[in-house]
Amino acid sequence: MSDSPTDKNRREFLSTSVRYLLLTAVAAESWDYLVAGTPEAAPSYHAVKHWWAMAIDIEECIGCGNCVRACKTENNVPLDPWFFRTWVERYHVKNGEHPDVDSPNGGYDGFPEIYPADDGAKSFFVPKLCNHCAHSPCVQVCPVGATFESPDGVVLVDTSYCLGCRYCVQACPYGCRFINPKTMTVDKCSLCYHRITKGLTTACCETCPTGARMLGDLKNPKDPIHAFLRDHKIQVLKPQMATGSKAYYNGLDGSVR
Repeated sequence: MSDSPTDKNRREFLSTSVRYLLLTAVAAESWDYLVAGTPEAAPSYHAVKHWWAMAIDIEECIGCGNCVRACKTENNVPLDPWFFRTWVERYHVKNGEHPDVDSPNGGYDGFPEIYPADDGAKSFFVPKLCNHCAHSPCVQVCPVGATFESPDGVVLVDTSYCLGCRYCVQACPYGCRFINPKTMTVDKCSLCYHRITKGLTTACCETCPTGARMLGDLKNPKDPIHAFLRDHKIQVLKPQMATGSKAYYNGLDGSVR
């Protein structure tokens, strides 16, 4: 007797589920090598031993644009003025008024002086990037699992699965994602994952002349980020979104959005 459509669907579902579980187990076991490229490239990296975050000291940022240029070069980000994995905004707040915000070319070329030095206003720079949330809205809406959270707390994109549907672009409350015109898939900050799995820091941190950015491993009790978080009044962008942001700011003015 032939199978009914219901029996056939049930058998196919169970078969697919078993294959998925097996693949998941294998992937979990070999994750430390897969994400790092090859075993030879990062033989001692173990993802589960790390939990990455970024600390940004607004009081130290001078708006030079080094981080933006380094990011584009390191990660082959299109040079067009509307594609960025990280960018810098300038806030100009005068007498409690609504702030003027500008970010010419994402801060790639720095910021021209356009405000009088004696106007009594407060000016400061705010670097922005993917917040690598612990509860990422982008991961939740991706229909194919192309956007995912790694075991070490980094939100990544597998471009071989990405459909370019833009669901995650719309879901991100920080405006940190874009469609790469070269690949037509989603692009964003990866915390220079190809570097940090080899013991290096991110390109933006490496080139910052004032140390305004700090990559930190929250699972490493000796990492300097712990002292930074302890000794400063730390805030995150849009805390009302409860995303578990791991981009921590010192000196974040209430006018920043």
